[in-house]
Amino acid sequence: MRARLLVVLAVIGLLLTACTGGSGGGSGGVITLHFQSLAWQQESVAANKELVKEWNAAHQDVKVEYVQGSWDSVHDQLLTSFEGGEAPDIIHDASDDLADFAYGGYLADLRELLPERLKSDISQHSWETATFGGGVYGVPFLQEPRVLIANAKWLKESGVRIPTPEKPWSWDEFRTIAKQLSGKGRYGVAWPLKEPVSATLNLSLSTGGQMFHRDAAGKVTVRFDPADAVVPRTVYDEVNTDGSASSATLGMGGSDTLPGFFGGKYAMVPLGFSYRQQIAQQAPKGFDWQVLPAPAGADGLTQGVSPQTLSIAEDSPHKKEAAEFIDFLLQPKNMVRLALGDWMPPTGTEALKDPALHTAKDDWATGTALAAQLRSAPAQSVRGYPEWKDKVATPAFQEYYSGAIGLSELRRRLVKDGNLVLARYQR
Repeated sequence: MRARLLVVLAVIGLLLTACTGGSGGGSGGVITLHFQSLAWQQESVAANKELVKEWNAAHQDVKVEYVQGSWDSVHDQLLTSFEGGEAPDIIHDASDDLADFAYGGYLADLRELLPERLKSDISQHSWETATFGGGVYGVPFLQEPRVLIANAKWLKESGVRIPTPEKPWSWDEFRTIAKQLSGKGRYGVAWPLKEPVSATLNLSLSTGGQMFHRDAAGKVTVRFDPADAVVPRTVYDEVNTDGSASSATLGMGGSDTLPGFFGGKYAMVPLGFSYRQQIAQQAPKGFDWQVLPAPAGADGLTQGVSPQTLSIAEDSPHKKEAAEFIDFLLQPKNMVRLALGDWMPPTGTEALKDPALHTAKDDWATGTALAAQLRSAPAQSVRGYPEWKDKVATPAFQEYYSGAIGLSELRRRLVKDGNLVLARYQR
């Protein structure tokens, strides 16, 4: 029994050593940085590993060890590793997951660590997504606009006007065209709204919707103004009044709608831009699809995003070296490689100019054209947002879209019940 216990303790020790970013130097004074990546698509994983390999080949004194993480469990996994003092040095995450870690003191403020080249290459709109309490706690590097993936054959045969980033549809025009594309057992649009809150809030920026309003003292309250109602009302009308959107897809994730899309059941599906990879790989031979910009409102094509980010653990003893690796990883040519691997536009202005991101193939040009319109998601820095979303907004939007409640009840729940939740976090 004693021998078995010693073996178990030895194994645990090895695992802790592998996961601990603060382990620092190796033999001969070599520094080892642990880079936890959430890349999951084959092309993205390959691009990240290749870049790590290139860094290691060029740096004898600072080596980077690639650690595979998962989007499904990253928040809890990071929280556990932070509290246990075992966080990786370099952390891949998304900007809407950073607030708790930033305010909790787990992430390093990057303002004095990053080179001017990188700071000036990324727009201020993107930096705002990773700014909390005056500090910058992540480098936003990939961003995903929501677009309409459409059956190109249906659109062509219908004779409707094809929208472009320069001349998009309005929300009213989108509703009208969805009706035109419906009939004979087909729907003009499928709304996959299993997670309805972020989709609704982010698209509502195009109509001037804000939902969260911060006063001079920094206190945040929820309002549901007419501008906030445009997108929800459009979805509601398409499902419950026009019959141009299928109610069956409201509880689906994006991938769940693809078989019906390929099978000719839906003309259009609002999805994240990266879904093009699944469509390119899974669409039946000869299936003709195209990417259209999301509808525009009073504020044009503006929409909210939560970019992928790279952060540095506050407990890392090698912050300078970690920042140098991030700078290498996000050189314009490398940022393009990461963007192509993840099928998302980059945030870097130099990378966005690359011809590879402006091709007609797979409609890269459409997504890249939307990059300048992307803004910080409305709820990024709102304390208490996760509880508001889970306990108030998600069930309220789900019931509204299904037709179980009306707009006035949706407003009451989001505002009255929502402000009670937020108030507990702002005492």
